[in-house]
Amino acid sequence: MIKVVLLGAGNVAYHLAKAFQESSNIDFVQHFRRNRAKDADFDSNISKTDRLNTLAKADIYVIAINDDAISSFSKQLDLDHGLVVHTSGSMPLNALKCKANKGVFYPLQTFSVTKNINFKEVPIAIETEDEKDFELLEQFARSLSHIVYEINSEQREKLHIAAVFANNFSNQMFKIAKDICDEYAISFDLLKPIIKETVGKLETLNPKQAQTGPAKRNDRKVIEKHLSQLSGEQKEIYALISASITRTFKN
Repeated sequence: MIKVVLLGAGNVAYHLAKAFQESSNIDFVQHFRRNRAKDADFDSNISKTDRLNTLAKADIYVIAINDDAISSFSKQLDLDHGLVVHTSGSMPLNALKCKANKGVFYPLQTFSVTKNINFKEVPIAIETEDEKDFELLEQFARSLSHIVYEINSEQREKLHIAAVFANNFSNQMFKIAKDICDEYAISFDLLKPIIKETVGKLETLNPKQAQTGPAKRNDRKVIEKHLSQLSGEQKEIYALISASITRTFKN
């Protein structure tokens, strides 16, 4: 079994902790977290510590903390053994500043504590500094997920940007749509079937093929009518996205 220490207590750490415990190939030996108030969110049977000088010996140390803190935090790890990996999509492998061997274990998913995740279906992008460590990290990743890719730091950074567009930005569009519904006492539930269909079409069509609507048709009357009923940021976003869609289908 692969011995693992988890460092962090946020959303990603929460779901990783559950996945570690559910895997028959992983021995979750210790959990480091500085925020003791979050202990209740994690299994009480796992050994816990809030001191870096008491970390247990393990094969892999997984740092699941805020991106900006990875470099400064990893400098504090006084390890001469094991593989240290971070879980960030936007930070390169060399963001790790510890002396131990280094790698990246990036689970590409949106994580919320209140929403269960089937980790077997989470794509995992991996990278190691040393080729000898890759086999271990790949084995570790495949103990958690069916979808594992070797992706370097430059590719992963671009993948993270793409994920922001696909997930964070699209979710902001849903938020704006709900704001409009709320303003006019319309149930947001009415939009859920079209949202599901939009995402479902991507199983068989690429995004360009799946596009519909007035901007694709360059239906200026409808677009101008919609713009006349919007103001401020909503109007700016509608105009910008519509123009982008229209340009896509001009060619």
